[in-house]
Amino acid sequence: MERPVSPSNPDLFDVSDSLAPSRVNKLASTTTLTFDGLLKDPLRLKEDLKDGCGGQLWPAGIFLARYLLSQHSSDLSGKTIVELGAGGGLVGLAVARGCEVASPIHITDQQPMFSLMEDNIQLNQLNLAVTASILNWGEPIPDHLPSNPDVILAADCVYFEPAFPLLIMTLQSLLGPNSVCYFCFKRRRRADLRFMRMAKKAFEFEEIRDDPSATTYNRDNIFIYTIRPKRTKN
Repeated sequence: MERPVSPSNPDLFDVSDSLAPSRVNKLASTTTLTFDGLLKDPLRLKEDLKDGCGGQLWPAGIFLARYLLSQHSSDLSGKTIVELGAGGGLVGLAVARGCEVASPIHITDQQPMFSLMEDNIQLNQLNLAVTASILNWGEPIPDHLPSNPDVILAADCVYFEPAFPLLIMTLQSLLGPNSVCYFCFKRRRRADLRFMRMAKKAFEFEEIRDDPSATTYNRDNIFIYTIRPKRTKN
């Protein structure tokens, strides 16, 4: 019988560095972004991997932020917005900096990313425009988050197959009849296609066609989709 992976079986992780070299984490740093001039005032993002891989900037987040700023900056003004799996908060902070938001944007992730989200809000002096919250996929939506927000943002949230059903559940909880989710991810493995099948079964799941930059990131298997509730059949 296969033994469970747990702290009581530490020998399961006793692998020689010659077979599986330890990953050297990128040193903590701060990156400045204008998204090719789309932001008049640059955005500064602290990157720190000490609490997980969400602590660095990933291409899907950069491309999603650029797309929203270039194609939807006026659409997002005055909308209620929630970002899922925000990491350091790149997409939500970029939207807050580049769009006239009427209510705070809620950037969310698990506990390990909370301090980094808070740091980046402070770093950009966006305390009145952005708020950080803990949101574990698959669990009830906290009361302080908007019910059925107008817009949901999600970049590079498809990376851990056991979490696929939990992400679907959270999207189902958040999406209202008039909500839209802008969803960007990089297809890395065949397993990612399973998420797409699940999403297409649960939602209206469509690739965006109005981004002139799409051919650039599509070459790297990065795609942006809209996710909406299934249309009711008459």
